[in-house]
Amino acid sequence: MSSAGPKQQRMDQFVAAHRERGLPITAQRRVLYEAIMDRTDHPTAEQVYSAVRELLPQTSRMTVHRILGTLVSLGLVAKTCHPGSAARFDPKVRQHHHLVCVSCGRIEDVEDPRLDRIPRPRVNPRNFQIEDYCVHFRGRCSDCAPPRPARRRAPATRRRAAGR
Repeated sequence: MSSAGPKQQRMDQFVAAHRERGLPITAQRRVLYEAIMDRTDHPTAEQVYSAVRELLPQTSRMTVHRILGTLVSLGLVAKTCHPGSAARFDPKVRQHHHLVCVSCGRIEDVEDPRLDRIPRPRVNPRNFQIEDYCVHFRGRCSDCAPPRPARRRAPATRRRAAGR
């Protein structure tokens, strides 16, 4: 069993995936991957660009978009799309699910093995083959949800009368 930590294992996967495909391991690719790999906020390409620019100011938006596409094609990063919002990038490539805030666009991971066992539907339009799925629960995060009214308790006399 490897004694390398999770971060080192991810970097080893990064290197192996590039070597397997014969792709160069550039400073920009490495910095971008390191910038995204510990994030849990499912950043947009623009957010990744901002993070990379702090370390490599000469990096262009086009380069960030191109590298993100490469990382997705290598299976190192997942691209998550939700209707009405910009594409997001997720360093967690194993199956998991999401809570999506319809107000601010915030995305949070949901790890629930029951969701991983949902049977795939028996549909076959034009020989479509389902390879994977992800459940997205849409709602409002705690920052965007309207405050819930305090629950009022019935007066003690009504509670006693109901219990008779």
